[in-house]
Amino acid sequence: MVVPENDRFLRALRRQPTDRTPVWIMRQAGRYLPEYRELRERAGSFLNLCRTPDYACEAALQPMRRYPLDAAIVFSDILTIPDAMGLGLGFSEGTGPHFERPIRSAADIRALGVPDPHQELRYVSEAVSLLSREIGEQVPVIGFAGSPWTLATYMIEGRSRSEFAHVAELLQSEPDQLEHLLAILAESVALYLEAQIEAGAGVVMIFDSWGGILEGEDYVRFSLQPIQRIMEKLGPVVPRIMFARGGGGQLTEVSKTGCEAIGLDETVNLRVAREEVGQVCALQGNLDPAMLREDAEDLRAAARALLEDYGSYPGHVFNLGHGITPDIDPDRLACLIDEVHQFSAASN
Repeated sequence: MVVPENDRFLRALRRQPTDRTPVWIMRQAGRYLPEYRELRERAGSFLNLCRTPDYACEAALQPMRRYPLDAAIVFSDILTIPDAMGLGLGFSEGTGPHFERPIRSAADIRALGVPDPHQELRYVSEAVSLLSREIGEQVPVIGFAGSPWTLATYMIEGRSRSEFAHVAELLQSEPDQLEHLLAILAESVALYLEAQIEAGAGVVMIFDSWGGILEGEDYVRFSLQPIQRIMEKLGPVVPRIMFARGGGGQLTEVSKTGCEAIGLDETVNLRVAREEVGQVCALQGNLDPAMLREDAEDLRAAARALLEDYGSYPGHVFNLGHGITPDIDPDRLACLIDEVHQFSAASN
């Protein structure tokens, strides 16, 4: 793997000293950028944008041209794997992703196969390869996937919901069938991420967006254990990040999955998290995305406060606690990145 000119993101993930805190932003390619909206219009649909490597590469490059970010992330969606399994992925304005054929029975689960990332998902690897050729010598390229549990929730419910009635029913009535589904997904995610690494990704990230709806042993069994199996299959070839949304109460358990870094949502105190798991994992995050709507001085102050919370220890990647939202003024993000780089450089 080529070591990029700017390797501070890789160094932070390995908990090594850096000249300043690296920063990238979840959903940094997206609807808050006017050039992205133009590209999306040209592509004709979100899915066509994702499935056309040239478009996906361009979307990933757009924020890199605007901002001095320390990493690029492939433009894709976490639901590419269940889409490749034949569930019929669609997107609707205002309601988001949905599946035409959700999983509701043991027979539905048994009918699933593991998609070949070099066939059904080849377009993602091609986008990673294009992006790596364009920018991989400058900054690391991040590949990603949804966690097995998060993918399963969408596949069973059929869409994103605030309540997970169908998932809860399957968990209570047929937990072994749910575990079988998660095993299929763990194998699929591992192969998918391996293909992205082969294509040039220097970091991979697993988004466990819905693990936080589980509690106690259920969180470990159904969310963390499948992720641990993925980590074991991948090995430490490249740094691995797990975004543990809602998992702040069990960070010690999260750290046992084998990831090099934990992505934190905005509900977690960064200093407390560092004291708990900072000797084992790097930490990524975790400014509240809503702060980007505040005036520049308040935004800068919030960034400084978060950096001070972490302190002068190695192993911090600055990010939001979730993705940037479409209503954000692009100049606000420029202000945030500037403050992180300036303040952290002065503090080192």
